[in-house]
Amino acid sequence: MSTLKQRQEKAKKIFEIFEKQLPHPTTELHYRNEYELLVAVILSAQCTDKRVNQITPALFEAFPNFTTLAKATPEQVYQYIKSCSYPNNKSKNLVAMAQTIVNEYNGKIPQDIDELVKIPGIGRKTANVVLSVAFQQARLAVDTHVFRVSQRIGLTKDAKNPEEAEQQLLKVIPTHYLSNAHHWLILHGRYVCTARSPKCSECKIKEYCDYFKKNK
Repeated sequence: MSTLKQRQEKAKKIFEIFEKQLPHPTTELHYRNEYELLVAVILSAQCTDKRVNQITPALFEAFPNFTTLAKATPEQVYQYIKSCSYPNNKSKNLVAMAQTIVNEYNGKIPQDIDELVKIPGIGRKTANVVLSVAFQQARLAVDTHVFRVSQRIGLTKDAKNPEEAEQQLLKVIPTHYLSNAHHWLILHGRYVCTARSPKCSECKIKEYCDYFKKNK
C-alpha cells in the first residue's frame, strides 16, 4: 500500500519529468480570450478538442462575446454546435450561462470557484480549467483522462469519482506544478497512457507507474 508520503515523492519525480519534456503545456482548445475559453471548455465535455475546434470559429463569429450569446436562442446556437456531443443541452446551457454572466456578474467571469459552479453549464471541472488557464490559479481540473491516468499511475488511491481524485491529487502534487498538472496528465492520457492499450514502451514515467510494474 502506498502512503501519502510515497505518493508525494512519486508525484514530484513524475512532474519533474513532465516539466523537462514540455515546460509550457497548454490546452489544445483554440481560444483568443476568456469568453472563448469558457465556451470551448463547456463544449468539450464528452467531445474531442479537435471537434470543438472545428465548431468554434463559426460560433464565435456569430456570437463574439457574452452579450451576443445571451441574446441568442438555444435553437440558433444549436445550428453551430449540432455536430458535437449533447448539442441540445449544450445550446441551452451556453445561452443560460451567457445570460447569467451578463445579468449577475456584469459580463465578467467570476474568479471564485463557488460562484462559477452556480452558473448553468459550468461544473467543477470546467470551473477549474477556466480558473487555471485564464486566471493562472493553482487549481486542478479532473476529467476522464486525469481520473484514469492518476489512478493507473498510483497518484490516487481508490478514488470513487473525479472530486475525490481532485482532493487526493491536491495533497500529492507540489503546488508549483498545479496549474500545469492538468495539461500534463491530459496529454499523457491522450497520447501515451491511452485507455485501451497504454503505450508503456514509449512512456517516460513508467518506472514510477503502478500499472507498468504490475504488467511488465
